[in-house]
Amino acid sequence: MEQLSLSKWLKSIAVGIGIIGLIIYLLIVPLWGNDLVQANPNLTNWYWPWLIFIWITGIPCFMVLFEFWKICCEIGKDNSFSKENVNSLKRISQLLVIDSTILFVGNVVLFLLKMNHPGIALIMLFIMFAGIAVAVLSAALSHFVLKACKIKEENELTI
Repeated sequence: MEQLSLSKWLKSIAVGIGIIGLIIYLLIVPLWGNDLVQANPNLTNWYWPWLIFIWITGIPCFMVLFEFWKICCEIGKDNSFSKENVNSLKRISQLLVIDSTILFVGNVVLFLLKMNHPGIALIMLFIMFAGIAVAVLSAALSHFVLKACKIKEENELTI
């Protein structure tokens, strides 16, 4: 597969994930929360704190998509092993750690405010673990791309 073709496919995947993310964050989560409040009126006070908390966790996710888009652009330029991609992968790793930290702190705060359920906290722990795992993978990939970038630079200097 050519670099340009691969780049287009990756960009279309990024756009698809972005659209799905917007649908989830802006439509499904508020509707689901509203349904929960309708079924359990005692959860009315939980709706807005949880909705704002979930929206805040979405910010780093969309920032990750932006960094991924920049990587796709570099791939399209046939510049897969570049310092720009190394930096983007590092930022992705940092953003995922930030998102996992926000999830943890938010769950603790909501738990202390007695606005959290133990089942939700367990699900969030799984999501935090997945975020940290992808952050570590992104950091490792950043390291490998940096090594490949250095090898590429050395080969360009050779006659």
